[in-house]
Parts: sequence; structure tokens; C-alpha cells
Amino acid sequence: MIATILIGCLFLAVLELNKNTIWGWLLALAVLAVFLWLVKTVLPGKAWYVRCGAWVGFLAALALILTGTQGPFKARPAVENAGGKTEIYTVSEGQLRGMVTGDGQVEVFTGVPYARPPVGELRWREPRDPEPWEGVLEADHFAPMSMQSRNPEFINSLVDIIGYHDYTVKLNDSFRDLVSEDSLYLNIWKPAGKQENLPVMVYVHGGSLTSGQPWYADYSGEGLAREGVIVVNMGYRLGVFGFLALPELAAESPNGTTGNYGLLDQIKALEWVRDNISAFGGNPDNVTLAGESAGSACVTALCTSPLAKGLFRRVIGESSTVTSPVPTHSYRTYEEALAAGRAVKERFGAESLAQLRALDAKALTAASADNHHITVDGYVLPRSPYESYALGEHNEEAVLHGYNRTEGSLFILMDNARQSNYEKKIRGYFKEYADEVLALYPSASDAEAKDNWIDVYSSIFFNYGHHCWTRQALRSGIPVYEYWFTKDNRRLGANHGGEEVYFYNNIPSPSKLYDESDYALEAVMRRYFVNFLTCGDPNGEGLPRWEPTEGPGQLMELGDHVGMTEERGAALYDVFDRLYGWQQENGEEQTK
Repeated sequence: MIATILIGCLFLAVLELNKNTIWGWLLALAVLAVFLWLVKTVLPGKAWYVRCGAWVGFLAALALILTGTQGPFKARPAVENAGGKTEIYTVSEGQLRGMVTGDGQVEVFTGVPYARPPVGELRWREPRDPEPWEGVLEADHFAPMSMQSRNPEFINSLVDIIGYHDYTVKLNDSFRDLVSEDSLYLNIWKPAGKQENLPVMVYVHGGSLTSGQPWYADYSGEGLAREGVIVVNMGYRLGVFGFLALPELAAESPNGTTGNYGLLDQIKALEWVRDNISAFGGNPDNVTLAGESAGSACVTALCTSPLAKGLFRRVIGESSTVTSPVPTHSYRTYEEALAAGRAVKERFGAESLAQLRALDAKALTAASADNHHITVDGYVLPRSPYESYALGEHNEEAVLHGYNRTEGSLFILMDNARQSNYEKKIRGYFKEYADEVLALYPSASDAEAKDNWIDVYSSIFFNYGHHCWTRQALRSGIPVYEYWFTKDNRRLGANHGGEEVYFYNNIPSPSKLYDESDYALEAVMRRYFVNFLTCGDPNGEGLPRWEPTEGPGQLMELGDHVGMTEERGAALYDVFDRLYGWQQENGEEQTK
């Protein structure tokens, strides 16, 4: 009896984490009640095989309920608890109408097409202008997220609990989000009512260029729209759909390009903003391009793309770049891209582009693990961002960027260093420079080995790229403001992505995961952002002075302490310079 009740309670918890419908709960309670009655009145004294059969039937019924009552796939609403519809707005393709937040302060327009669906013959082609529509487009639900592999909802819920310490039982979330190749839509948040000449931020979401979606609460545009900024974000092609490279694709392209379809989508969205954002009260001449993680890597690539010139004035990059001499993620050479593309053809036995385009999209996502990298294609990127910056080629007029104190910790959660393997990890990466790194980060215990490897790993994959970007901006005479986010809290803290909810003014209130010090920091950080978005300088009355960087190593700490500080990893960056071959200002190159 006790075992049955415990299993029943556990199963009900699984139904909640798996986002099953109310029918699943009702059926589970009914099956549990019937089985409890059997256990109490019928099964006692029966033969062992009868009791075993009853248990098998009970567990099989629960399994059928779990799989048969999963939440349906449906579009996510633009606004929960909306306060009504907006007025009708007119853009290039037609008229549209969005939703107003419950308090009447923000208007939200979602699922607005900025390109034709990249499906069928348009798979792996440059994005094309969207088709005009008749009537009024009801822009009240988000479009599907771009095609990607998805974990079961049960796993997603566990990630929220274990990784984010953030899970809320709700009655209105028993559904699964849509996933589709048809995902080239953008979303707009604006202050309610008639507006003019507002600053605009266009945001590129992260997710390793294989996953992610535009509606995540941490970077929702609602928070900054309340501060007088128009925010736009978009879906763009991911994984093999966004970054497959093949010579046959380059040959059929009118621009001879292949491998950067995701970047081309982002450029297309920026063009749509240029042509249409004034209809919402935005200033097309005051656009800031922003992104986090892989989205920030895309931002740094677009800073050196001739196709993006004139589409934005300033940039914000959070926790990733592809500006170092040898970027450590989200980037590969053209030859590597073509080799990965050939492997896709071999994997699926496709001998032609027609056969590749006929493949099921869900099946193709299996190839995304090896095809989610920006590449130098000669069109979107004529050369690497590192080479372009060395030649003084860039599109931005000012940069605000930075990284968090423990960027790498979540990525090595299951493979962190111990004293027994710490030196092996360092030597495996740094080779002949390993002794220098071990001297900089000595370890005498498992705790020291763990903390050191988090610092070193963070520098390898995140921090060093920002150090390069600062120096490149300074060489080009670009004002640069670099930050170091250090705030602890009961959610993400200073791990990868932890800064976003502060910058974008989206800390929920009330919240058990944040306290008054978090809200105070959020108030400072959002003002820095709004000021930078407005005029290219984060400083303003009543704010701690954020000094523009005059030399590498000067950072603005954003945490319990808000103020300028010295970069901690400067000595390690010197090792990276020699390891990767950073070109010095005097023209001499440091090589191995």
C-alpha cells in the first residue's frame, strides 16, 4: 500500500514536469485509486504471478498515460494576461495588429515575417523578401522556434530545477512549443501609444547556433520597452539549416556563398528593421545590435560583414566573440565547413541538392552537431573578423561588451577538474606553455583544481575573445565599455547568461531567487543599457562612472561592487597571445 502511494505521488510529479494535460492527471488518479482498491481488497492471498501481473498492468497503464496525454504543440502567446489589442500598424508587406500588456504600458507584435519561409527549394538559399499579406495580420503569437533537436519536457523541467533553480507549477503551461523550418519571423516590443525617434535594439539569441528561441523571459524586450526602447528579436536558421556549406550550394548561389545562412537571416531582419521600424516610432538611424553567447558571436561577425554596413550604429556583446586569431567556438575555416558538408551528404546517402532538400527536417537536425559554425565564405565574411579588424574594417561606432565571473562552470559541470587530472587538462590544452599556466594557477587540492579549471576554461572559451575585441576596438578608435559581471544570487548567479535578466530589466517581482540587492543592481544596469542604446555612452546622472576603456585590463565590475577594476586574467591572456599568434601593433607577430 505504501509503495503504491509513493509510486503514485512520484508519477504525478513526473506528469507535472512533463507538461501533461489535465486528462493525464485525472486518468492517473483513477488508475491509482483502482489499483489501491485491488491491493487492499483483491490481491492479498493471491498467487505471486497474479500480484506480479497486476503490478505490470498498473505500471503499463501509467506509461500509456505518460505518453498518451502529453501536452499538445501550440504557439506561445505574445502576452500572458493581455490587456487588449493594439491599433493597426502598416509595414511594407501589409497591416498588422499586436497585443498590449495587462498594465497597458507595452505593445507587443510577434510572428511578423521578415523573409519567405526557407523550405523546399528555399532551404539553404539566401533569404528572400516576405510575401505581402491581405487584411490585418494578428501578430499575437510567437512563430515556431527554428528547427532544432528538443529534449523531452521532463528533461527541460529538470534543467530549470537543477541548473536555474527556477521552476513554478502553473496551470497554463501544459503544452509543447512548436519547432519548424518556417521560423523567419521577428518580434517587436515598444512603449504603448504613439512614439517617435526612439532608440532601437535588435537582439540575437544564443544557443550554440543549434538551439534557442526568441521568447525566453530573461531577454524579453518588455523590460527595456518600459524604459523607452524599442526591442526587436528574431528567429534565424540554426544548425545544419543555418550553417551547412557545400560547393554545390555556392555554385547555385547568385553571390557564390554557402555556410552562413543564419547570418544572412540576421542581416535580412536588420534590413526589415531599417525599412519598417519608423512605423512603430523607432529611429532607423539609431539601431544597436546586441546578442548573448552564440548571439554575441554573430554580432562580432556582423561587425565586419560588408553586408551589414549601415544597418546598426552600436553593438552590445555578452559572453562570446569570434574576434580572436583562433576563435574557440562558433567558428571554423571554410575548408572545415566544406568537409563537414560532405559528411552530411555521405551520412544521408544524398547525391544531389534535390535529395538533400527532400530530406525530412527532423531527421536532418541530427547533423547539426557538426554544422553550427560561422565561416569565411567570401561574401558575408570576406575574411576572418580578426583579419578585418587588423585592416580597420568594422561597422560599429561604439562597443559595450563583457563576460561573467564563472562563464564556464555550467559547461564543465559533469567534467570539472580534480587534483588528479588538473595538470593533464592544462597540458592537453596549452602544450609547451603548460608550465607557465600551472605557475599562474597552482593547485594543491581538489577545490583549487576545480576553481582554477573554471577560471582557465572560462578564459579559453569566453574571456580571452573579449580581451581581443577590446584591443581591436581601441586600435580602430572605437569607444569601448567592457564589463565583468560578478553578482551571486539563488538562480544563475555569475554563470553564463546570468547577467541578462539584469541588463534587460526582467527580474521577476516578487521572486524568492533575488533580493533587494539584485533589484538595486538591475536598476543600475538597465540604465547603463538604456543610456548606451540612446547615445552610445552608458553613463548618466547618479550612476557610478563607467570609464571608457583606454587600455586592455580596465573593466567595469557589475555586482555587489559597481565600479572600475582590473582584469584578473591578463597574465593568462599573454599566454594565449603567443599560443594563437596575436598580431602586435608594431607589426610583429607572436607565434609559437
